[in-house]
Amino acid sequence: MIVERAAALLAEHGIETARADAEWIVAHVLEVKRSELVALSHKVDDAAVWPLVERRASREPLAYVLGEWGFRHLTLRCDSRALVPRPETETLVEICLELLRESGSGSEPQTLRVLDVGTGTGAIALALADELDDVHVVAMDSSDEALDLARENAELTGLPLELVHADVHDGLPPGPFDLVVSNPPYVRPEEIESLEPEVRDWEPREALVDDGQTDALALHALDVLRPGAPLVLEIHAERARPVSELLVARGYEVRISTDLTGRDRVVVGKRQ
Repeated sequence: MIVERAAALLAEHGIETARADAEWIVAHVLEVKRSELVALSHKVDDAAVWPLVERRASREPLAYVLGEWGFRHLTLRCDSRALVPRPETETLVEICLELLRESGSGSEPQTLRVLDVGTGTGAIALALADELDDVHVVAMDSSDEALDLARENAELTGLPLELVHADVHDGLPPGPFDLVVSNPPYVRPEEIESLEPEVRDWEPREALVDDGQTDALALHALDVLRPGAPLVLEIHAERARPVSELLVARGYEVRISTDLTGRDRVVVGKRQ
């Protein structure tokens, strides 16, 4: 069976999720769900499967091989122009949804304004546009290629985004915003070689390596947030304390939220 053969090849290349990845690839070629493979895998054309299996065996991320990836209720186009949307980022979206619903619950109906900094595929921005009523989402990135991908995903999903090309070091689009959200780079340059090949060799390095974006964002967000509005950051568990201290030093009131595994994952700083 082709799934077994593909899984064996992927396992030889050190891929721990070999079986699942093989199923994803074969299901993608057949244009069916993974649960339907048992009945249909005998119909797949090996010639269509093996080029994808070989790409995955080279440690190219599965999302890039498939060309799409699921994020919350959306299926987004995904390639090397931006980071692969992570499951952990869904926790970030949940927290943003809670904060925005709270901010709009005690006032007259109004359009909420949200800024997503470093939008990449547009996953965060599009999820918020999809799950909130009466919201205007601005998606910003310093990469023209990433913005092109976010634009493609906005068109694919039929969700409205305002796309802005800008570098966070130079400031943020004019506010006021009811929430600013970001999954900023947090890998130190000396840590790159220790990352998994899927990340180290394939994902855009400018979206991975921290060159002071978090500090710049904390500073400039103060100029565009409404009083009391939050800056919401996804962080690595080991960065929770330094990021929290950075925000406190900038004048934010800070709390840390955990993901489903109990790891520190999101820092929320509210402008005083």
